[in-house]
Amino acid sequence: MLKRSLMLAGLLAMTGMAHAQETLKIGAVLALSGPGAAWGQGMQYAAQFAADDVNAKGGLEVGGKKYKVEIVAYDDKYQANEAVTAVNRLIFEDKVQYVIGPTGSAPALAIQPVTEKNKVIIMTLAFTAKAMGADKPYTFRPVLTTVETAGPQVAWISQVLGIKKVGGLFVSDESGQQQHEWLTKAYSGAGIPLVASEFFDRDRLDMMPLITRLMAKGVEAIELNGISPTTAGLIAKQARELGFKGRFIRSGGPATAEILNVAGAKAVEGMIVYTQFDPNDPKVKAYSKRYSDKYHKPMNGFSPSFYDGTHMLFQAMADAGTVTDTDKVRAALESLKDYPGILGTTNWSGQQTYGINHQVDTPFYLSEVIAGQEVIRARCTMAGCK
Repeated sequence: MLKRSLMLAGLLAMTGMAHAQETLKIGAVLALSGPGAAWGQGMQYAAQFAADDVNAKGGLEVGGKKYKVEIVAYDDKYQANEAVTAVNRLIFEDKVQYVIGPTGSAPALAIQPVTEKNKVIIMTLAFTAKAMGADKPYTFRPVLTTVETAGPQVAWISQVLGIKKVGGLFVSDESGQQQHEWLTKAYSGAGIPLVASEFFDRDRLDMMPLITRLMAKGVEAIELNGISPTTAGLIAKQARELGFKGRFIRSGGPATAEILNVAGAKAVEGMIVYTQFDPNDPKVKAYSKRYSDKYHKPMNGFSPSFYDGTHMLFQAMADAGTVTDTDKVRAALESLKDYPGILGTTNWSGQQTYGINHQVDTPFYLSEVIAGQEVIRARCTMAGCK
């Protein structure tokens, strides 16, 4: 009898240990190499920081259990076919039900037939409007896109800076086509329609012929919205070599540090950039220091959004009381109100534009690059910049 009791106690102890050591795998399909690597790496680091936070407290507590969070990341190289391979591996081999990414629009659209069918919740950076919709209930976007921010920014640029002739460079893929569509509307709405637009393949290096054509139109500014950091830096550098004296406008895709690294501070002096956060905010400063201390590089501007987004996902799991029922987790995530993220009070919006409230809504800023630093010039909401 005593032997049986000891065996039972041992089994119970082993069961308790097993519960204590359960692992929750969070997948990541990201551009970890190539032109979009700065964005993808920033997203990966954000998810890892969020995982480190909960693991430091003994794990993520959900439904009376604690889970050690593990980030399983694969490089999609900013390519749709690579993303499909990666997400299939995550879902069917690694058994994940949550994915951070993808970084690009084409990869996001490519994986959604798989993730939506299998009820896998994704937190994507994809700027395309096609990534969001009532028919894609498991997709969330924790970053503002050009749809939300272009109008207020362009109106400020027109009114405050007096710029009237703008040309744009756009990648000839899903992301670039969408950005061109939205920006054309935004600039037209502000009374300064784009006078010229040039499209290029994502891996192109010689931008001088495109820039020359823009300069021939007499543009006062060149729009670099959403172009990968490395390519945007290359464009700025080559434009200055050609003698372009105007401003650059970066109305989407925060990557000032990476652009400076390629083009140099002098080339981008005066660049107007969309900024997701106030760099002087204590929470942001602490996160930026944590980022640079661990990864020995400046914080990418998208990273705080995915740090908040990953923590919101964890909160939704805790509220739902489950890590396996993604329908309940999705409902709990949708229900989060006034989430106190490091970017400020965060809510979900998007019903009017996308047919579903899975688009994040946070304050944002417009900055001017002065001596290599972003200096805030305006504080913005979707209603306008002041």
